[in-house]
Amino acid sequence: MLLNVVKSTVLVALTTCVLNAGEFNAQAEIDRIALADYTIAKFKDADKNRDRFFPYSTDSELKTNIKKDVSFDELRMGNYAFSLQGQFSYNEINEMPPYEELVEKGEEIYNSNKALRKCFPDVTVGGNYPYFDEKKKEVVSLTSKINECLTNDGQKAWNQKKGKMPIFQSYIASQTKDAEKKVDIKISSADASAAYERGKEYYYTQRGYLNLSCATCHIQGAGKRVRNESLSQLSGQTTHFPVYRLKWGVGKVENGLGTLERRMAGCIKDQGQVPPKTDSKEMKELLYFMAYMSNEMNVDGPDVRK
Repeated sequence: MLLNVVKSTVLVALTTCVLNAGEFNAQAEIDRIALADYTIAKFKDADKNRDRFFPYSTDSELKTNIKKDVSFDELRMGNYAFSLQGQFSYNEINEMPPYEELVEKGEEIYNSNKALRKCFPDVTVGGNYPYFDEKKKEVVSLTSKINECLTNDGQKAWNQKKGKMPIFQSYIASQTKDAEKKVDIKISSADASAAYERGKEYYYTQRGYLNLSCATCHIQGAGKRVRNESLSQLSGQTTHFPVYRLKWGVGKVENGLGTLERRMAGCIKDQGQVPPKTDSKEMKELLYFMAYMSNEMNVDGPDVRK
């Protein structure tokens, strides 16, 4: 569906954002702008636009739960950008966020690990990952960069989904947020552009026994309800990681924090697919595409989700 939107908004995008045809991120910028425009239009007035975007939603849901006039900046909040009921519980939880003590542990890990301090002299870099390494010709995620730093120093690699990894990442995200930095993903070569396109293809490809794609739920389905939750939108989806999920934290608080790789693996399983390995080329390029779609948004992590 978004591909059709992209085609129909190319001229508009090109008039609102001056693009050099020789720039390697030209198509990615067209995609990003079209996605943001589509999402903002979707939540301009859900009740008024029900025939276009919400044909199966109830009157009550459209009138009392979906906020009108959601702004570009608010999209970084995921489904709390538009869900009025969700915002209420979200604000209550964040009065005493369950991840707060874990951010402090992340700082302790950083201060006690010389290799990490050397690899990350500036910890306000949460919005710069994943990036495309022009020498290695591959996407480098924050998770893979941290483990590379550890193993190069003779230390054991961390679990890529939970434990020390998201705890340390929560410190980086928190520092990036406090510095008021934005997501800033670069596409500076033909190889980087190709990696972005492969990530985009993965996001839009229907697969698995349910024949779903990521886009089915998070572009066409954004704002629609699945059981008791509203599906979040792709725009802004990576800004708030690592995330503390209440269901993950049952029994042990530290398990509540998870990396973006952990969340994506679980989401892909829910689609009836076998997810790519967390350190695979497919996963890294998928995250590269997703992160680019959040460019120019403030880093908002760590955050809490149900």
